[in-house]
Amino acid sequence: MADAKSLVVHPATTTHGQLSEKDLEAAGVTPNQIRLSIGLENVEDLIEDLRLALEKI
Repeated sequence: MADAKSLVVHPATTTHGQLSEKDLEAAGVTPNQIRLSIGLENVEDLIEDLRLALEKI
């Protein structure tokens, strides 16, 4: 995503949000898929942030 910060996105509703279901399938984008782009933050902080987020789902 061209940034030094970590980012979590839901491609089906963000970067690929304008595509039809057929086009999403052709692109390999699924409704339950998330994209995690790792930045330059402290790795322990990233792991803790992910742990806390995953506890909520």
